[in-house]
Amino acid sequence: MRFSSALLASVALSFVTATPIDKRVSTPKVDDGIILNYALTLEYLERAFYRGALKNFTHAEFVAAGFEDPFYANLQEIYYDEQTHVSFLSGALEAAKITPTVELQYNFPYTDVASFVTLSSVLEGVGVSAYLGAAASIVDKDYLTAAGSILAVEARHTSYIRASLSESPFPNPFDTPLDFNEVYSLAAAFITGGTSPVKLPFQAFPTLTLQCTQYYYEAGRSSVTFSGAFAAAKGKFGGITADTPIYAVFFSGLMKLPVQVRITAGNKDYKIDTIPVGAVGQVYVVLSKSATDFSDENIIAGPAILEVYPKDKAPSTPHPKCH
Repeated sequence: MRFSSALLASVALSFVTATPIDKRVSTPKVDDGIILNYALTLEYLERAFYRGALKNFTHAEFVAAGFEDPFYANLQEIYYDEQTHVSFLSGALEAAKITPTVELQYNFPYTDVASFVTLSSVLEGVGVSAYLGAAASIVDKDYLTAAGSILAVEARHTSYIRASLSESPFPNPFDTPLDFNEVYSLAAAFITGGTSPVKLPFQAFPTLTLQCTQYYYEAGRSSVTFSGAFAAAKGKFGGITADTPIYAVFFSGLMKLPVQVRITAGNKDYKIDTIPVGAVGQVYVVLSKSATDFSDENIIAGPAILEVYPKDKAPSTPHPKCH
């Protein structure tokens, strides 16, 4: 079983519901308390995600979908891990006399076992990227050690789920860090309601939508079209025009790989002709006004998520067309 572009497209479309802004996003100022609540926000989301799936689907339905034993039991173990992370982070905040955030209301765009497992792989990958990106901002060594411990478990979750989808469990020798606003832009899309006593200082970037393709993405070969991206950015962010150089920046491991985009489709879309070599596995892409400085202030849309194969390593049979 492989990642389907139709499934990944439905995941990508779920990210458009966050409330983006049309002006530059600034890098937030954080402290350890904010970072702990940031992590707790993500763990609540993951806990709710697995709790809902275990309620909605039976062991027999997972087996019928091709996820044979002990997959269901391991899924229960992953849920237990997320519950334990919630309890640990809540307790750490309370011990520090900091108000912890609470569970909110969520909507996850899976419709069956297969789409749930695909989304699980994506969410676990984002979780790894979130902890990795936050690590450099943690001051207290005990908190840093705890975050590293959770990160390692989330990485094992990711590898297990990827292997269950017949994907490489470790496609890149390095995991990919994402910053706070990049993760928030992805995670906030699943939050549909509820009120937290904690206001985190993060903002969502404008949505970046990938044009659906029936083919698997290959580094060094595949093109990528960002649907409506020029039309959405035109005149904003300091006055973007058709002459403004914009770059699609692919985040893969510790590499950030910029490719200048061109405008297509009646002056609506941005497009690149080739995904850069080096992008592999769960890859994130943003649009940036700079080819060298990829700070929040220069990002105009994203991130979007792609599953990218090394050149000549993608499955030869196209998966079902998007619809």
